Amino acid sequence: MWGCGALLGARAGLRLRRELFLAWDRGWSAAAPYSASAEPSRVRALVYGHHGDPAKVVELKNLELAAVGGSDVHVKMLAAPINPSDINMIQGNYGLLPKLPAVGGNEGVGQVVAVGSSVTGVKPGDWVIPASAGLGTWQTEAVFSEEALISIPRDLPLQSAATLSVNPCTAYRMLMDFEQLQPGDCVIQNASNSGVGQAVIQIAAALGLRTVNVVRDRPDLQKLTDRLKSLGAEHVLTEEELRKHEMKNFFKDVPPPRLALNCVGGKSATELLRHLAPGGTMVTYGGMAKQPVIASVSQLIFKDLKLRGFWLSQWKKDHSPAQFKELIVTLCGLISRGQLTAPACSEVPLQDYQRALEASVQPFVSSKQILTMC
Repeated sequence: MWGCGALLGARAGLRLRRELFLAWDRGWSAAAPYSASAEPSRVRALVYGHHGDPAKVVELKNLELAAVGGSDVHVKMLAAPINPSDINMIQGNYGLLPKLPAVGGNEGVGQVVAVGSSVTGVKPGDWVIPASAGLGTWQTEAVFSEEALISIPRDLPLQSAATLSVNPCTAYRMLMDFEQLQPGDCVIQNASNSGVGQAVIQIAAALGLRTVNVVRDRPDLQKLTDRLKSLGAEHVLTEEELRKHEMKNFFKDVPPPRLALNCVGGKSATELLRHLAPGGTMVTYGGMAKQPVIASVSQLIFKDLKLRGFWLSQWKKDHSPAQFKELIVTLCGLISRGQLTAPACSEVPLQDYQRALEASVQPFVSSKQILTMC
């Protein structure tokens, strides 16, 4: 049984696929008028017709902009990031795969240009973000159903708005949904320099939680450490440091973590489990090492550790659109109060997408690639 979010995403996806197949049939011709009263509009989009290496299968194409129906919204995209899930989706190894051909991108921010006669929730000039994955945000403009969009304040920083609906949402829900944490409690995480990791640091600090943040060793380690501490990280350790015997003394001064957030798997996840407090929970939301999570029998029996998973798309299916909007409002409040900023970002013009795609899969790159549509 599909939840409301899945149904809305499916409706938007069907409209998108219809437009894409029409354009594909016509050899991706120049865009046609989107309404009787509008001038012809040239829509540029990053499209893939089959799964594979993003650098090889993604192409910049011209699309036809659909007519604006009664419940539709014409949106000019402003900026859209490249997330790991976007790459996985193009490669064909993600839990949610759109029908092909498809426009890439699941996140971003756009400005409303025009609305259909039945639209009441947004108006021209408003900023909007996707309510669900699969809309295809790597394009200069598009027509979406009103239900597929969420309005956000226009005074948010552009990079914060563009990266709002995936990583910060994941970070917030993992901090809130698995352990009843209180101010002063400790959270440990790996991949701490990732988009989710940076959001975890800031949201945890706003909640009065302490964080132990694990990263891979690298040439510019001190620069990364300083950046994460400027966001509110209390401790930054390398994977190698976490394995040392001296960590026993470290956790005499720092409360044993009740919650661990794992985006890596393999030995890194094993180390997080080793330092969890009895009865604690490790939540896995990624697998960068492409290695299994291994827990010893003694950890499960004698420490009663819990292993859980989190996927934002599933959370949306299990909750109402109103609950997701409430989450977005909460995060917008943190941004407005200066308690949550965008991750380190590099803005790249849409036409230079190859450079952005290549940078997004390079190791030790702590800057999220954001496609700008100007």
